Amino acid sequence: MKAIIPAAGLGTRFLPATKSIPKELLPVLNKPVIQYVVEEAFEPEGVDGVVIVNSHEKPQIESYFTVDGEFESLLQSRGKAAEAQVVHEASSLPVSFVYQDDPKGLGHAVHCAADDIDGQPFFVLLGDYFVPDRKMCVRMAEVSKAHGGASVIAVAPVPADQVSRYGIIAGECVGSLDGNSAEDEQEGAVWKVTGLVEKPAPKDAPSHLFIVGRYLLSPRVMELLADQGVGAGGEIQLTDAMERLLAEEEMYALVVDPAEGCDTGTPAAWAATNARLALRDEASCAAFLEAMGNEAADKLA
Repeated sequence: MKAIIPAAGLGTRFLPATKSIPKELLPVLNKPVIQYVVEEAFEPEGVDGVVIVNSHEKPQIESYFTVDGEFESLLQSRGKAAEAQVVHEASSLPVSFVYQDDPKGLGHAVHCAADDIDGQPFFVLLGDYFVPDRKMCVRMAEVSKAHGGASVIAVAPVPADQVSRYGIIAGECVGSLDGNSAEDEQEGAVWKVTGLVEKPAPKDAPSHLFIVGRYLLSPRVMELLADQGVGAGGEIQLTDAMERLLAEEEMYALVVDPAEGCDTGTPAAWAATNARLALRDEASCAAFLEAMGNEAADKLA
């Protein structure tokens, strides 16, 4: 089974920095965002490779995941064996690349990896969101297994006045991941999806659950993307192919805690994620607060 990570976007929210540095390589503490996502992708049993959908305008991403023996030797010669080891581990991850040089939407990006899927189910992990404990996709795989290999998406509750910003699911709660009773929009609840509604008005929203950027999809989705027409924004939308899939196959959703993951999609969210993980890490917390200065540390407190 493969996991697909779309990474061909221009990162315009981070300009001018992303003129020369892909936003996927911006660091959260000492690792780039995309490494967190790649490591998360390998956590579910059966995932044996990650396909990054890149742009030829961003060769730095491919370089990052390529072994550089000369650089590792330099680190070794300077007594930095531990640093050489972490560099080698990152560049040795089983990552492959396909390219999307004409940005036509998320659905088009996912379909660029069609030849690598080989008729198997596949994960899609959006690259501006990662889950530090890496367990979200593992739980999604458990839901899929419990429902005959059906497609599963991760969803999270959003306040009613914000549903118009997101894609919202329609359906009904059919149980929970642990087999216990669960409130409809409580963490761990499992829904049977009957529809996907893009940015509904609050009064028209069929639920308050939005897709958080983690998908485990039937190979049929890849077939449907092959002839998927242009949708919202003049782009080929993954959700449109998923909507078509509902006419043929069952789909489920796992309700997750939105705070379980870390958003890096905007400069403010990226900075907040760095602060959040620095505060969580016992070794770096004190140094982080000291570097922030008294006034900033008091505000965080």
